[in-house]
Amino acid sequence: MKKFLSIAIAIIMVAGVLFLVGCDKGPEGTDTDAPANLKFGMGVVASYGEAKDASDEGNGEGEVVVSIASVLVDADGKIVKCVLDCADNKAQFTAEGTAVEAGEFKTKYELGDNYNMVAYGGAKAEWYAQADAFAGLVAGKTIDEVKALVAEDYKGTDEVVNAGCTIYVSDFVKSIEAAVKNATDSKATADSTLKLGVVTSQSNKDASDEANGEIELATTVVATALDADGKVVVAATDVASAKLTFDAKGVSATDTTAAIATKKSLGADYNMAAYGQDLNGDGVVKEWFEQGAAFDAALVGKNATEIGALAVETGYGAADLQTAGCTIHVGDMVKAAVKAATK
Repeated sequence: MKKFLSIAIAIIMVAGVLFLVGCDKGPEGTDTDAPANLKFGMGVVASYGEAKDASDEGNGEGEVVVSIASVLVDADGKIVKCVLDCADNKAQFTAEGTAVEAGEFKTKYELGDNYNMVAYGGAKAEWYAQADAFAGLVAGKTIDEVKALVAEDYKGTDEVVNAGCTIYVSDFVKSIEAAVKNATDSKATADSTLKLGVVTSQSNKDASDEANGEIELATTVVATALDADGKVVVAATDVASAKLTFDAKGVSATDTTAAIATKKSLGADYNMAAYGQDLNGDGVVKEWFEQGAAFDAALVGKNATEIGALAVETGYGAADLQTAGCTIHVGDMVKAAVKAATK
C-alpha cells in the first residue's frame, strides 16, 4: 500500500511540474507562446515625373510620384509583412498660365481594376495584384535580399516575374528600404494588420507676367498596424509636398531632376520652430516631425470612428490633440488615418 501511495504521489508531482512549465509566463509575466513584438516602419519616396508644356492642342502637365511602403521586421532583420502603394499624381495648367483643379486623387491601389493595366497595357494582372505579389515575395527576406530582386532594367528578377509581378519594382524597393531603415520597436506582432491611408490635396497660384504659377501637390500618408478589433497599435505619418511651376504662356518651369524630401525627413530643417505660429500661446512651436509624432501617439488605441473625431471644423486638431503637442492643420492627416484604420 505504501509503495502504491509513493508511486501516486510521484505521478502527481510530475504532472504538477509539467503544468507549471506549460503555463510559464516568461519575463515580465508574458506568455511565452504570445507572438513576438516586431519593429514597425514606413517609407515614403517621392520624385517628379514627366513635365509637358501647354499648347494649342492641350494643357500642360506636371507629375509627382510618391511610392509608399510599410513593413514589420523581426529581430533578425527579416521582413514579416509588407504593404505597398503609389500616388501617381498629375496636375494641369493652360496655355494662359492658369492652374486647372484636378479633383479627387486616388492611389494606384485605390483605383483597383480601374487602373486599367490589363485592359490597355496588356498586363496579366492589375497594379494592385502585382504590388501584393511583390509584397508577399519580400516576406521572410532581409533588405539586402529584397534589393537583389531588382534586375538591370528596373524590373524584377525571374523570381519576381514568376511570383506574378512584371512591372517596374525599383521604386517598390526604394520605399521598402526606407521603411526598414525607419523601423523602430513597437507592440505590433505578426497577427497585426498593416494598412496605408493616402490623401493628396492641391493648391494653386496662377502665373502672371511677373511670376510663375505654382501647383502644390501635398500627399499625406499614414501607415498603421491594427489589432484584431481594428484599433491602432502603432502609426507613422508623413507628407510629401512638391510644387509644379509654369509661366504665363503655359511653359513648364519645374526642375524634374530636383529631389523631393518629405516633411518628416527634413527634421529641424523644415523650420517650423523658427517660422511657425505659436497657437497655444506658450512660447513654444514644435517642429513638424515632433508634431507628427504627437499625432501618431494620439492614434494608438483608437479605431477609425474615434480617429475621425480628432479634427475640428477649422482643420486643426481637437483640444486634446493640441494639448498633446500637435497644433498644425490635421485635416488631411485625419482623413488618411481614417483610411489606414479601416479594415
